[in-house]
Amino acid sequence: MGGVTMHKAHEETALYRCGQYRNQAALVLDRVYAALEERGYDPVAQLVGYLMSGDPTYITSHREARDLIRTVERDELLAELIRSYVRNRASEARTG
Repeated sequence: MGGVTMHKAHEETALYRCGQYRNQAALVLDRVYAALEERGYDPVAQLVGYLMSGDPTYITSHREARDLIRTVERDELLAELIRSYVRNRASEARTG
């Protein structure tokens, strides 16, 4: 996948390095999520389908979301989702 390098280090632990598309990935996810919601789909289920299969038909063409999601590699989308999840968990731990 584009912008990604794999490095072996420390007793066969693979290091996965993502490219520099954080802002673009977040923007794409926000816009695609909104388009899916507007069409009445479960955005989480549809995004999981796309991320697991690579099949863009899981994403609506409404608001050009299908074309938009293909502008970012799936690994970059996954990386942004994980970063967002971890930031959210850390924020909850500080406030809760």
